[in-house]
Amino acid sequence: MFIPRSIAVLVVTSVSSSALAADLITDVTFTCNLGKTIDAAFYPDAVTLALSDGRRLELPQTMSGSGARYANSDETIVFWNKGNTAFLTEGGDETPTFNGCIRVSDMVPDPNWRIFASTEFGFSLRYPPGYSVDGGYVYQGLGPGADITGVSFTIPSAMSTGTNLSSDTRLSIETLPEAPDCSADQFLPTGATAPTTLTENGTGYSIASLEDAGAGNLYEEKVYALVGTSPCLAVRTFIHSTNLANYDPGTVQPFDEAALNAQFDAIRRTLVIGQ
Repeated sequence: MFIPRSIAVLVVTSVSSSALAADLITDVTFTCNLGKTIDAAFYPDAVTLALSDGRRLELPQTMSGSGARYANSDETIVFWNKGNTAFLTEGGDETPTFNGCIRVSDMVPDPNWRIFASTEFGFSLRYPPGYSVDGGYVYQGLGPGADITGVSFTIPSAMSTGTNLSSDTRLSIETLPEAPDCSADQFLPTGATAPTTLTENGTGYSIASLEDAGAGNLYEEKVYALVGTSPCLAVRTFIHSTNLANYDPGTVQPFDEAALNAQFDAIRRTLVIGQ
């Protein structure tokens, strides 16, 4: 469910008064290429837009063969919305000025959380400040020639300082473009648990996990593959910790695994697929 926000409006084209008098259907924030954003408030036959460049637009809905199309009277400004994606074109040559736009989740675990979007992988999410983002992340746990690409979000160093949690602990969003179906076991090497299913907030997941240990290190991986996505998209959590017995008593505290998993879950629930 979207949370309505109040949006100031500058009328740039003629819209019937009934459009704005009607109840708001929903309002959505889109994050776009080059760090741009669009706040869109949808009415039965119009949309109002608050653009990150400071402009406020009001556009009536027009005919469209696919998705929803809104334009001013001379069609020099056109806003398109289909599913969780949108873009804005301007001028007679229909130059895209806001493109690659993906809806941002209206779940806001904390107002200080940041927004990330990837048009390459087609998703947006929210994540806590201090996490480091790697847009060129590659998972290599399946061996040579089986790399999985994606985006990783590694915990802040402050979360591991003084504990047995290692600083390479992370959450990643990964994709398998040619997967015949979207199941979690495809993202994990041999030895992982058999996939189980979960539906949460209307999203279906295939879930599998893997635990490993060696030389005093403990590794826990859990994959949430989004059922029905194509290319197959998955959320992986990777927790690396060390055995407390490796340290002098009292020098290192055990990390709060429940709190860490709760934060990873909160990040995962803000994931929006650009489809």
